[in-house]
Amino acid sequence: MTTFALLRRTFALRLLGWARIPLLASVRPTVEELDADRCVVRVPLRRWTRNHLGSMYFGALAIGADCAGGLLAVERIRARKAGLTLIFKAFEARFLKRPEADVRFICEDGARIGELVERALASGERETGPVRVRADVRTGTSTETVAEFTLELSLKKTGRAVL
Repeated sequence: MTTFALLRRTFALRLLGWARIPLLASVRPTVEELDADRCVVRVPLRRWTRNHLGSMYFGALAIGADCAGGLLAVERIRARKAGLTLIFKAFEARFLKRPEADVRFICEDGARIGELVERALASGERETGPVRVRADVRTGTSTETVAEFTLELSLKKTGRAVL
């Protein structure tokens, strides 16, 4: 995806936050990569995302994971021009280390999400499946995983394109 397209996606994500999900807007997510198989969203460590220990608040980490997995699902639904609604039904997190810098949320489950989209379209019923997201922090020249998330994505056919 081009730099301009990534800027448009970032703007759209932030606009969604301001219009419908103010908590999302408060973390100021930035879309760094987005294609059919992979999404990377960065959430900066700043006053609104920092906890009392100086690391990223777990609520901000949850929002970042939601953005990465959800944006990849939206991209797959849009590409298919499918009338599907999406929601996350369950959320599991493993916090491995305190994130003391900007966090990059990486979801590489595009193929799995694509299969889920096809199943939901074929069955017309609610279909669910896991989506994995990894949270990384760059420290100097290395990258370290600070958290791992599994979100249960739930899709249902609506009969009209909603995205």
